[in-house]
Amino acid sequence: MIEVKNLRKEYPNAIPLTAATASIEKGEIISIIGPSGTGKSTFLRCLNGLETPSSGEILIDGVQLGNSATDISRIRQKMGMVFQSFNLFSHLTVIENIMMAPVDLLGLSRQEAYDEAIRLLKTVGLATKARNYPDELSGGQKQRVAIVRALAMRPEILLFDEPTSALDPTMVGEVLAVIRSLAQQGLTMLIVTHEMKFARDVSTRVFYMDQGIIYEEGPPEQIFNQPQNELTRAFVKRLKTFNRQITSKDFDFVSMANDLSEFARRASLSSAQILKFEQIFEELCVATILPTLPDQGLVLDFSAATSEDGSTCEVTIRWTGKSYNPLEHGDDLALTLALAKTHHAEHTYRGQGNQLKIVF
Repeated sequence: MIEVKNLRKEYPNAIPLTAATASIEKGEIISIIGPSGTGKSTFLRCLNGLETPSSGEILIDGVQLGNSATDISRIRQKMGMVFQSFNLFSHLTVIENIMMAPVDLLGLSRQEAYDEAIRLLKTVGLATKARNYPDELSGGQKQRVAIVRALAMRPEILLFDEPTSALDPTMVGEVLAVIRSLAQQGLTMLIVTHEMKFARDVSTRVFYMDQGIIYEEGPPEQIFNQPQNELTRAFVKRLKTFNRQITSKDFDFVSMANDLSEFARRASLSSAQILKFEQIFEELCVATILPTLPDQGLVLDFSAATSEDGSTCEVTIRWTGKSYNPLEHGDDLALTLALAKTHHAEHTYRGQGNQLKIVF
């Protein structure tokens, strides 16, 4: 359905795509992952004509984009695009946002467009918000409306450019649930995402992009568990470790807790494993160990890691100073919460260095 050959995109100060090549069959669900700045979003924008490639070929159903004889508007009608920043018209209601393109471009009557918009809003649980304005919605609701707006054009292909990156963690799940339901309807979808568990669960294939190319592609099990190439292995390994250093009792606790939860989600861990990381961080690191350390010269290292298959997780906390074993002297309730359903916890002290390791 989509054929991309040696796609290159140059800007005056950057070359995000150097020679991207891919073949995508009808009905496939492709997740595109990789480090920031490696051309993932540019790749999508070239597919629907928002960016003009510097060289290379893109064919949609055998029709070449960039050919002077190609009707780019007809190609775009085959594609729905969902952006990370929603791109809803703030002066229009939800229903007006959805109806505009089907009326103007598909030639539907206003009644037909209205009926279809309401039907689609019901599928994402937002029919009651039809007459609200975007500013009256949460981020997750705005993104669901943006997905409905794309679906209202009856596309054969849906492109998602980091659809959850602008959302609070509490809103990510509702958007991913909608995309999961679409995955069962036979649409062809390309999704640039940092949600690794989602990519693993939903995709038929995963593209790992690096150095301006599709560096490796394959089924999720291969990419996440047995990557074949060096850069892919390095990227996946980074997903499996989390390291932070705390040097003040007034550190940004909320930011670090969110980063830790995000690490666990991107490593495709279960909700129970994510909760356990959070409990160890909050109850042992912050509530138990940190108060015992001096204000001056404070250095505490917090590391979290998970095995390649996610079956085993561990936390290592290191700090300097006098010997202090939180497993013996910590608050009973904090220890109970932090250590419930863990396999092993051990404190060691060597030459003014404390280490606490917990495995679960």
